[in-house]
Amino acid sequence: MTCSVRQLNAMPRDAFVAALGHVVEHSPWVVVDAFDRRPFADREALAAALADAMRAAPRERQLALIRAHPELAAARWHSAAAARELTRESTREQASAGLDRLTPDELARFHRLNDAYRARFGFPFVICVREHDKEGILASFEERLGHTPEEEVATAVEQIGRIVRLRVLDAVAE
Repeated sequence: MTCSVRQLNAMPRDAFVAALGHVVEHSPWVVVDAFDRRPFADREALAAALADAMRAAPRERQLALIRAHPELAAARWHSAAAARELTRESTREQASAGLDRLTPDELARFHRLNDAYRARFGFPFVICVREHDKEGILASFEERLGHTPEEEVATAVEQIGRIVRLRVLDAVAE
């Protein structure tokens, strides 16, 4: 269902959360927190309110938000259950960057980088894949492994904001 910003501004909280819950990966609290920032002038203001809610959250909540995201290309080397855990949005986004069509060598590289990243930071690597191709994603992986944990939490939350913005633009009518 596509809603307009005007319709979203008029909705009660439960309907608002139901309409937008899918834009933030398994984290409806972000939508709940943004609800109190209404009214929104437009889709960009809505996306900004969601990003503000993520940035304003306590660190533990930010970590839970980051951990709610899937590893990149994980469904390709894990079980079919891992593939079913991907949201429709994540599946489509990963496919847009070609992560569903990796060569065996590329898949092994993603696997190694996912393991190294999770071992270093304790959460999955998150990037707005719709803004990158697989080479750019791999380069970002390598670069971000050199970040401090604090830098990487901030970077991951910023990337989630970018993901959410694009999902809002897809889901909300002008």
